[in-house]
Amino acid sequence: MSQLDLVVIGSGPGGYVCAIKAAQLGLKVALVEKDPNLGGTCLNIGCIPSKALLHSTEVFAHARHGKRHGVVGGDKLTIDVAALMANKDKVVSQLRGGVRTLVSKRGIEIVPGLGRLGGAGKVVVRSDKGERVLEARNVVIATGSVPVELPFMKFDGETVISSDQGIALPKVPDRMVVVGGGAIGLELGSVWARLGAQVTVVEMLATVGGPALDPDVAKAAQKAFEAQGIKFELGAKVTGVKKSAAGHALTAERDGKALEFPADRILVAVGRKANTTGLGAAEAGLKTDDRGRIAIDDHYRTNLPGVHAIGDVVAGPMLAHKAEEEGVAVAELIAGKAGHVNYGAIPGVIYTEPEVANVGLSETEAQAKGIEVRVGKFALQANGRAIATDATAGLVKVVACAKTDKVLGVQMVAKGASEMIAAACAHIEYGGSAEDIARTCFAHPTLSESFKEAAMAVSKSSIHSL
Repeated sequence: MSQLDLVVIGSGPGGYVCAIKAAQLGLKVALVEKDPNLGGTCLNIGCIPSKALLHSTEVFAHARHGKRHGVVGGDKLTIDVAALMANKDKVVSQLRGGVRTLVSKRGIEIVPGLGRLGGAGKVVVRSDKGERVLEARNVVIATGSVPVELPFMKFDGETVISSDQGIALPKVPDRMVVVGGGAIGLELGSVWARLGAQVTVVEMLATVGGPALDPDVAKAAQKAFEAQGIKFELGAKVTGVKKSAAGHALTAERDGKALEFPADRILVAVGRKANTTGLGAAEAGLKTDDRGRIAIDDHYRTNLPGVHAIGDVVAGPMLAHKAEEEGVAVAELIAGKAGHVNYGAIPGVIYTEPEVANVGLSETEAQAKGIEVRVGKFALQANGRAIATDATAGLVKVVACAKTDKVLGVQMVAKGASEMIAAACAHIEYGGSAEDIARTCFAHPTLSESFKEAAMAVSKSSIHSL
């Protein structure tokens, strides 16, 4: 092969998007992937399969609780877990084919195997067919992340499981303990709780949803999940797993008191870490930070000439859409064009029911920065569409600068919040004010009117709340 303009290592959302964008800009590109399928964690064992499971279990839960809507026999409904998993696999398979087609039709060569840095301008790809050396002017590392394993509680794939196994259980466990109250734990906990598992979430922090959420928003989310039967043990530090004749139990402590939570399955969802396995980072002299992430500058360049890195393997939120934006930006920069990502307008979403979404600064973060803020809130229970569709759990919160009215951040707990947050991202992207949102015409009746009302509440002018 003649010298390439770009070799991308990893075909997740960051990698394949980077490769496609670079090809669109006229670069000669190869995409290296160690797994049989393109798409990375997100498509194969993360974002997509979990959303398929969430949707299927929502259908089941709605049918079981549909008596007030005239849907009878709900208590007699059962779930076919094998069919549930087959539908998930079908969704994943369809999208795998779509990604491969998109990449191939752009003239990008897909090179199967494990890619490692092989010196200046070289990537060595090892597969069952041997080794192949790719020469390129530029390399983009997009190798993603892997689940964090607690050193005192190793994954065994049976009792102690990661999200990889959590999306593929053969049957519904009677008791599931979820370690970690962030997005992954709440989503997979919701899946199995809807199917009948007794789910307990054990979280070291005092609130659920992660530190990006304000306490009032986190509490609204927790209340909604508790109404669905999920139990929460907050402020509890996990210490290990105890085995007895009666089975297994997660052990923890809180305020000096020992705790035990019996479990058939213990899902550990305490976060993810950068994946540099097999990359040859140390041998190549690639600099990493204290968390094992690849160090980059503001143009995604590493300390090695011509080598860039994006996505979960570098600092920042581990989100597929963040990786995609970085993939586009780095391809543009390599092609000699302007490339930029506005990290202040990247949304975060937890795809539960209701969904939890946020973008920009929280009230807590703004105050920590010394910014005087005004806040507007609107409860979903006062929204007409929410009342008509059993979606009254949650609220929308708008945080604006007290001096300029510029929107600094938006948080919401609402059905469809993952779609609604896009409007907040757009306003933050162009530097809009709370009044800009308040003066925008929203269709009625819609849940998104709650966003408008929250923006109006910033100036204490909400129409449909007191």
